[in-house]
Amino acid sequence: MMSVLGDLWAGFVQILGFWMEHLLFINIFLSIVIVFFERREPRTVWTWLLLLYFIPVLGIFLYFMIGHDFHKQHIFRTKEIEDAMYSAISKQEETIIRDEFEPKNPRLKKYLDVVLMNLGAADAVYSADNDIEIYTDGKEKFKALYDEMEKAREYIHIQYYIIRNDELWQTFEKLLIEKVRQGVEVRLLYDSMGSRSMKKSDWKRLKEAGIQVGEFFPALLGRLQLRMNYRNHRKIVVIDGRTAFVGGFNIGREYVGLDPKFGYWRDTHLQIRGSAVLSLHIRFILDWNYATKQNLFITDRYFRECGEERQGEEAVQIIASGPDSKWQNIRNVYLKMISKARKNIYIQTPYFIPDETILNAIRIAAMSGVDVRVMIPCKPDHPFVYWATFSYIGDLLEAGAKCYTYDNGFLHAKGMVVDGVVSCYGTANMDIRSFRLNFEVNAVVYSEKTAERLEALFLEDLKVCTRVTQYLYGRRSYLVRFKEQFSRLLSPLL
Repeated sequence: MMSVLGDLWAGFVQILGFWMEHLLFINIFLSIVIVFFERREPRTVWTWLLLLYFIPVLGIFLYFMIGHDFHKQHIFRTKEIEDAMYSAISKQEETIIRDEFEPKNPRLKKYLDVVLMNLGAADAVYSADNDIEIYTDGKEKFKALYDEMEKAREYIHIQYYIIRNDELWQTFEKLLIEKVRQGVEVRLLYDSMGSRSMKKSDWKRLKEAGIQVGEFFPALLGRLQLRMNYRNHRKIVVIDGRTAFVGGFNIGREYVGLDPKFGYWRDTHLQIRGSAVLSLHIRFILDWNYATKQNLFITDRYFRECGEERQGEEAVQIIASGPDSKWQNIRNVYLKMISKARKNIYIQTPYFIPDETILNAIRIAAMSGVDVRVMIPCKPDHPFVYWATFSYIGDLLEAGAKCYTYDNGFLHAKGMVVDGVVSCYGTANMDIRSFRLNFEVNAVVYSEKTAERLEALFLEDLKVCTRVTQYLYGRRSYLVRFKEQFSRLLSPLL
């Protein structure tokens, strides 16, 4: 036994010695690959080069773990539905181009170029028959979700980034198993990285109960995550094609305020009834098909019109983006909304690490007299991201934007509302990771009713916020300033 261990140790030392001896050549090789063969943004290139040359061993390790450029590798195929979907998109594009598109609310005509961009770039069908409920409290959101799941007669399709085996999940699981016993199809798709605290026995138990389970980007050997980037950050639930949920809440005790570390959890989740449910369902099925190698598009009943009469009047486009997308669709929607703002821009995000274009657009809006307000958490859940966020807040303050920290727990809401007319909320943070690396989904809502409600919630939140003034920001300690600048250097990788 000892001789075997000795041989293994000798082999490890030999391999390590080879790497250390050829460290310079490995760095040069990786530098050539990054600069000449991978189409990255310049500041991302410089960040990797700095890591490789100043922290060579760690830099090489990080490159192999998170540095692979997965962008624009099209992993999802939509051949089964693209004819019908593209036909609807083409018709809507033509009516807008011919100036024949008449939204119910005349104020929305100003945003037809946003609708057109989303049709062409994001394949986002526009529907105007939706009804939307907004949930900011985890207990209320899960109660509404449980109520709708209780009503399920055909299927429940669930997708979450994080699932933890705690008291919230135990309630969730019992309901799912009961619905399976009633003859309802249940599918559950989870992200391997986000749900890594779950055990194999947990998933086995679900499968034995009749629940179909899919894993997105499985870990190697059960635990080793070679794709720390490119996670599926979407949270979607679709029930019988009649209602859908999308937003920031995952499944874990912290999301219902039971974790003392975070306290009250302030998030934003939307419940949608109407034609936009189909768009969310298609997004789920694309992810499910990829993860499980099944093909749910051959099942017609998942795509038939819901029997309930459409009574909603809110217009919605479902925008998905990810490393396989040609364009950064959600980022581009934010950019377009910012550029069109004339009155106000209200932003809530747990992580604020914008690229230069988004940052400049927000600063220009603030300098142009638009009431720009940005709300972030008062406490970190990821320290480097938190300090990088604060460094960008300083840039906004100089331009005249108003910035706030949410003091009543943890702020996890993700979205923006502009001029009391258009809003964009969902799973995407306002950071480079959500824009370029993660698989995300947001709802763009062209509705004064929803926008006014979101504005009112934002203004209510201000009562439990601290405003970050230039005076307070300027009094930061040198240690804090160092943390901010160091984290900002790493921001392309965060």
